[in-house]
Amino acid sequence: MTIVKTAINRRSFLKVSAAGGTGLLIGFNWLASCSTKPQQSIPKEWFDINAYIKIADNGLVTIYSPNPEIGQNVKTAMPLIIAEELDVDWTNVMVEQADLNTVKYSRQLAGGSQSIRHGWPSLRRAGATARRLLLEVAAKRWQTDINQLSVSNGVIKHSETGKELHYGELVVEAAAIPVPEDVELKSPEKFELIGKGIKNVDGQKIVTGNPLFGLDYNEEGQVIAMIIHPPSFGMTLKSFDASEAEKLPGIHKVFTIDTSLEESDWSATNAFNKLIAVTGSSTWQVMKAKKAVIAEWESTELENDQDHQQLLLEAIEKKEGHVQRQDGNPEDIIKRGDRVIERTYTAPFIAHNPMEPMNFFANVTTEKADLIGPIQTPENLRKLASRFLNLPEEKVNVQMTRMGGGFGRRLYGHFGLEAALISQQLQAPVKLIYSREDDMTQGTYRPAYRVKYTATLDQDNNLSSLQCKAAGIPGSPLFANRFPAGTIDHYKAESLNLGTNISTGAWRAPRSNFMAGAEQSFLDEVAELAGKDPIDFRLNLFDRAINNPVGERNDYDPERYAGVIKLVREKSNWDTPIDGVYRGASAYYCHNSYVAQVVDLVMENDKPVIQKVWCAVDCGIVINNEGAVNQVEGAIIDGIGHAMYAQMNFDNGAPQQNNFHQYRLIRNMEAPREIEVFFVESEIDPTGLGEPGLPPIIGALASALYKATGQRFYDQPFGPKI
Repeated sequence: MTIVKTAINRRSFLKVSAAGGTGLLIGFNWLASCSTKPQQSIPKEWFDINAYIKIADNGLVTIYSPNPEIGQNVKTAMPLIIAEELDVDWTNVMVEQADLNTVKYSRQLAGGSQSIRHGWPSLRRAGATARRLLLEVAAKRWQTDINQLSVSNGVIKHSETGKELHYGELVVEAAAIPVPEDVELKSPEKFELIGKGIKNVDGQKIVTGNPLFGLDYNEEGQVIAMIIHPPSFGMTLKSFDASEAEKLPGIHKVFTIDTSLEESDWSATNAFNKLIAVTGSSTWQVMKAKKAVIAEWESTELENDQDHQQLLLEAIEKKEGHVQRQDGNPEDIIKRGDRVIERTYTAPFIAHNPMEPMNFFANVTTEKADLIGPIQTPENLRKLASRFLNLPEEKVNVQMTRMGGGFGRRLYGHFGLEAALISQQLQAPVKLIYSREDDMTQGTYRPAYRVKYTATLDQDNNLSSLQCKAAGIPGSPLFANRFPAGTIDHYKAESLNLGTNISTGAWRAPRSNFMAGAEQSFLDEVAELAGKDPIDFRLNLFDRAINNPVGERNDYDPERYAGVIKLVREKSNWDTPIDGVYRGASAYYCHNSYVAQVVDLVMENDKPVIQKVWCAVDCGIVINNEGAVNQVEGAIIDGIGHAMYAQMNFDNGAPQQNNFHQYRLIRNMEAPREIEVFFVESEIDPTGLGEPGLPPIIGALASALYKATGQRFYDQPFGPKI
């Protein structure tokens, strides 16, 4: 049993009778424990709030989900947490997406696999507080002690008399009593919903084609808009002639917009700020008109035509990096004569390519702006729109639709801002749509990376030193304090950053999506040189981190880390070789979670086929088992696909891939034939899950491919080299 304060002050919670006195509204301050400032009231009776519960007199419950739904299943998982503490029948729960409201909500974004982790305490308090209020009303009615009451599926029962009341019968009275100072939270062993398999609340709508996504949203009288951007990074618009385009049927107007900022804003990342907007009555008409526009571009600072990996190689070999951590002196160990192994790993720029290209609806008037669409950072979009439209933030309304993927691409809301500026110029509602070509060639990309590892083995085949020098265009992927830091007496980690005018940004599991594969592939090769099983080799290092760690800045728990490796070893029967099956193992920590994976690979017609992936995950308490398994499966397939096939190339700054006939994604027949996921049983608060499943699969895949082909894979994508 856990007793928690409902908030620092009682005004952080709200209860109010719904219209006509037939409902109870329970809300909570998302980060109530961090603020003593009361929320601004809307009507007199209640404070404007964050996530909340609405209970009708018939017992139905509506739970509003505050965070954007990008496919990570928070629209199911977040309300599920509230429903668990509320003790309500899930079949009586309706879930709705909340709009952006920074008075009610905090951290109303999708990114970093942090939605559940940050929301967990407050979501539980909201449900538990509502349950307590209803129990108090029932106890007063029956003139009994509240401890004699129990709740199950929204029905309160008196143990001595057997009397029952459902929530709907109590909501009016509950709205009139004080909020308790503290409430009791359930112990994990009493969870009835959390940890079970709950279907996606939007699942039926998705498979039946109901409108949910940004591309589905339409309003009567809207104008369709598309953009034209420069053909190369480092070019800008000089002039254009749209006279022929504007003669075409259905075309309204062709003009320019400028989203340039005097001060940089990460959420507005966009290499092309001055764009040509083409507007008309239908998508097809506008696409035809785009081809009729004659644009002249001028070079400002063209991207260096030298190969990006060559630039990274020269930087690593010739430039001193920024030393982010050093334990002992690895250079002295090399001079001592220990065996040295040195390897370099690379990864190219890659595109995000969500299945739903960028789009947004905007209706801007002199009084207000309504912005509706798929966005991971709605608050940042509202701030940008407010600045550019010269409207106060409270006059900019942002509504979130479900997103058809994002993977970090929709963290950067320039497309929403573009829609707003087009609407403002036209003085009409506008739906901006990117074609696939627009989306793929305008950015935003995962940076290009290169890392060099140098390690030594002593006479007893123990790892005596390790150096890591990581460079990126534009940012280094280094995590200096992650494993194997803390396991080796002599360790050094350096970073290098190179500039570019190619727009880059976070891609699923930023930096980890490269470093995990490189690190784990290198450790496999070191283990082979030492004549040790790769899993034993890792576990020996973790024994050092557990019993006698080096340094105090290690940002992982070695026991939990080792725990997932042991679990995947057991479940996959790693120690029992299988004829014709080539196996690779890997483990990684990111986004506060630990994941270990084993890849089983076979050769069919001289081609590698992934027979099975075994995966062990420690992400604390699992909220929704079905959704969690789906997230991990998706991350594994995504990681395999991009490691095998994906890359963006540039010629004088011009992207060389503009659609899926050129940019290779994984196909159905190339996905693992089976994926089995095991979660560590835990009572630790939940951590990230949408991203941690991706990084380790690359190292496990590279190791399995090596055993199958006899060839080491250092450069992504692997596919062209097989």
